[in-house]
Amino acid sequence: MILFPAIDLKDGACVRLKLGDMEQATVYNADPSDQARAFRDIGFGWLHVVDLNGAFAGKSLNGAAVDAILAAVGGDVSVQLGGGIRTMGDIEAWLDKGLARVILGTVAVRDPGLVREAARRFPGRVAVGIDAKGGLVAVEGWAERSELTAVDLAQRFEDAGVAAIIYTDIDRDGVLAGINWDATIALAEAVTIPVIASGGLASMADIERLMQQEAARLEGAISGRALYDGRIDPAQALALLAGGRFT
Repeated sequence: MILFPAIDLKDGACVRLKLGDMEQATVYNADPSDQARAFRDIGFGWLHVVDLNGAFAGKSLNGAAVDAILAAVGGDVSVQLGGGIRTMGDIEAWLDKGLARVILGTVAVRDPGLVREAARRFPGRVAVGIDAKGGLVAVEGWAERSELTAVDLAQRFEDAGVAAIIYTDIDRDGVLAGINWDATIALAEAVTIPVIASGGLASMADIERLMQQEAARLEGAISGRALYDGRIDPAQALALLAGGRFT
């Protein structure tokens, strides 16, 4: 079970949004590479990085910050990146820079064939980001809602070789309301692709719930605001998850 600390990038800074609203951004660190080093030094093995501007624009707009993060943590930490990655050229360029994997969101709805081809060409290095609002998948930085359910979209890639599905409940994101366990676990049970929970992780109680049997199918969970605000003790959380025992 992996705990992924989130570094969300807006205008070159490390921020957290509330409910995906770019106008409700709290800056936690003006230097994302410094934040990446801090997470590495605590003992995290992965970083979950999102180019928020890129997600809305459809192209990378925080590339310099991502480059700085990769330079800061070197090969010590695996980094996954989402936001504005829409072409095979984007995918290749980022993987060549040393990302462990890219996260494809909007393009998974718009061009599923591209996702399949990328997963074939880069085994284990392509994840699908599924962001849902009111039960339906949202795209273009959460600005548009599709007619697909999260399960519908996930099952499209069941045989594609996708490394993971990152499932975000937008209504829980950045408000410390707790993970939408019912929807997340239902998704994990509907596919064989590993699922990572995102949105709402709020406390050590949520970390403890990750160690219950019902969550055994999850690969892990992403934490943002709760880590930055101190609601989750990172050392305690990592020690608990390292135990690897489900109850």
